[in-house]
Amino acid sequence: MGASYRYILTVPGRKTGRPHSTPVDVIEVGGNRWLVAGYGPASWVLNTRASGEVTLTRGGRSQTYRVEEAGAEDAIPALRTYIAEIRVTRPYFDANPNSSDEAIAAEVSRHAVFRLIPEP
Repeated sequence: MGASYRYILTVPGRKTGRPHSTPVDVIEVGGNRWLVAGYGPASWVLNTRASGEVTLTRGGRSQTYRVEEAGAEDAIPALRTYIAEIRVTRPYFDANPNSSDEAIAAEVSRHAVFRLIPEP
């Protein structure tokens, strides 16, 4: 499966309702799990916004989560950690781990951040 932060996200398509799956990176910051659109705008982001929930799978185990899209201020710690830890996506960001909060916050317009809330 690869890196410990890598999961398979499954979300219904916003137009067809058919499930779509794609690899994503999940990080933990401040006691929460976060889903970051590291490569920028993607179909899974639009589908996640429309659905409000996703299923993450890793190693044959699946968990469904409600998602809350973070605003710029709430996204700063998650984005800073993501940029620092998930090095493969750094070329897609203008900011770096040592950038100002303002520079990190500016990334939210291109890199959506979702807080994952486990469903019972």
